[in-house]
Order: sequence, then structure tokens, then C-alpha cells
Amino acid sequence: MDYTSVRETAEKWGITERVVRGYCADGRIEGAYLKGKTWNIPENAEKPARKERQRLIPADLLGRLRLEKEQGISGGIYHKIQIEMTYNSNHMEGSCLTHEQTRFIFETNTVGVTDGDVRVDDIIETVNHFRCIDAVIGWAERPLSENMLKQLHRMLKTETADSRKKWFAVGEYKRVVNEVGGLPTVSPREVPARMKALMADYRSLHKPELDDLLEFHYRFERIHPFQDGNGRIGRLILLKECLKNGIVPFIIEDEMKWYYYRGLREWEKERGFLRETCLAAQDRFRAWMEYFELH
Repeated sequence: MDYTSVRETAEKWGITERVVRGYCADGRIEGAYLKGKTWNIPENAEKPARKERQRLIPADLLGRLRLEKEQGISGGIYHKIQIEMTYNSNHMEGSCLTHEQTRFIFETNTVGVTDGDVRVDDIIETVNHFRCIDAVIGWAERPLSENMLKQLHRMLKTETADSRKKWFAVGEYKRVVNEVGGLPTVSPREVPARMKALMADYRSLHKPELDDLLEFHYRFERIHPFQDGNGRIGRLILLKECLKNGIVPFIIEDEMKWYYYRGLREWEKERGFLRETCLAAQDRFRAWMEYFELH
């Protein structure tokens, strides 16, 4: 009989090597045996069927997120999304908190000992971002609305230094003209009409697909409706709409940000740049889902 390796079997079945090793260790692959530290798997072995989970543990992503959030379960996909998305999205916008500090704040609700100065706003916006993720999980199935966007902005910027500035409109559209990356954005007087048009176009879609979400994201970021926080609000909405429409979510990690920014800048000329960046991020998220046995 011919045998294959864990790596070859994982590629053939379209799963991770960790899952294949787990199947072997649990005796779920007939004829597989361990030689030294290497599993030998019959070439004609069939992929084991997934075990039926207890009904109390949802196998769908949104159901699992809600369960883990409500029950305070640590170490799961909810825990991972909170830390990874908050760290990366805030870091892209200038936060100086490290990944470890972000994790520590989420897990202990304290800052911990640091070697250098920590900006108060970085801490506040980190905690606020955790709440924003909770909100989009709770609102996932609701239709997207301008009021929802404004509520997210209010959550993100509450108690920050910006919120104490008279001209800074927390939870409302901007009052002062601004730029993003040196590019012009829509003037404050035009924002309400442009946002209404954007929302109407998006609501007209029966079942949005990935490119529809990216088109919305591009238009939202070019309008830049809020004085600050537009990038984070836009990425939170992407998470919400992925959960609503059964699309694998994606988190733009800090190392991918220049590809992401290029994709937004070039969207009207070449959609492939942003699409491919997001597809790569989706692949990483799929690996998380495989690890946590989600579909």
C-alpha cells in the first residue's frame, strides 16, 4: 500500500496540516500509523466527516461570535477578532500600542507595565474599538444605515481628546474640510447628499458580493464623511456586511496596509489591487475558521 504525508494529505483534502494530525491522533483515518514523529497515511484514505457538534455550540461564524461574546469565552474566534482587528486597524491610523498591549487591555481591562509613555487616546480608542466590534456583531443582520454609521463613530471617539474640541462633531458628519493621504475629500456641505446617494445605491443590491462591499468601502472612504476615524468605521462596516451576507470576513493587517491603500487609490482604474489584497486577507481568516472548526 502506498502512503502519503500529512502535508500531501492536507493539500489533497483542502484542510490544514493541524487538522490532519488531529484526525490521525484521534484514530479517525483508517490505516494511518505513526513512525517516529511522522504520520503515514494511506493514499486511498477518505477524509473523515466532521463530528456533529452539540447544538449549544454553533458551527457558523456569527452564531459562534455571539455565543463567545455573551458567555465571555476566551481563546476563541471572538477573542482573536477583537485583538487582531483592533490592533491592526488602530495601528494603521497611528496608534502606538503594541499587539501585546492591545491583547492585555482586552483580556484584563488594564494597561499593564510599559517601558515608555502611552498616549491616553490610544488606550481609549482601543477600548472603544472593542465596543464597536461588539456592536457590529449585534447589528450584523440589520440593514446598514446612516444612523448606524454615526453610532459607530460616536462609540469610537467618545471620551477622546477630539471629542472635547468644539469643532469636532462626534457621531455627526464633519464640519471642517479635510484631506486623506494628500487627496481631496467631499466638502462638509456635500457630505449628507453624497452619503444618502451611497446608502441608496447599496440598499438597492439584493445580495451584495465582495466587489459590492469594496465599491461601498471605496466610495465611503473617498467621501470621508467624518472628521476622523473614517478608516476604522469603514473597516468595521466591512466586517458587519460580511457577517450579514455570508462572505468570509477579512482583517487588513498592518503589514498589508500599503497594498490596501494602493487598492483604494486605484480602485476606479484597476479593481484587482484592492480585491487581491482582500482575498489574501480572506485566506488568512479562512485558516482561523478551519482552526476553530467553523463554516
